[in-house]
Amino acid sequence: MTLPDLKDPVQRAAYRRELQGVARPLRYTGIAFALLGVMLAIAQRKWLPEMPTAIPMAAIVLGAFNMLAAIVIRTRYHQQRMRG
Repeated sequence: MTLPDLKDPVQRAAYRRELQGVARPLRYTGIAFALLGVMLAIAQRKWLPEMPTAIPMAAIVLGAFNMLAAIVIRTRYHQQRMRG
């Protein structure tokens, strides 16, 4: 794989699109878990007070871990791509 020429606007845009695709499902899964956790927290406060607080918190933490893993994967990909 050749190094992208980041001084060229066309190649920079292509590399940006390439990076956006790296770990995309993992990022979207993290966002989905975080939103699920928020919805569960709202449901617990309004309609389900008997639900343990750990359930919405676990979904939010799982979402955060997914997002963190996606960031690490994307950063490693970028570093390897810049090495050539």
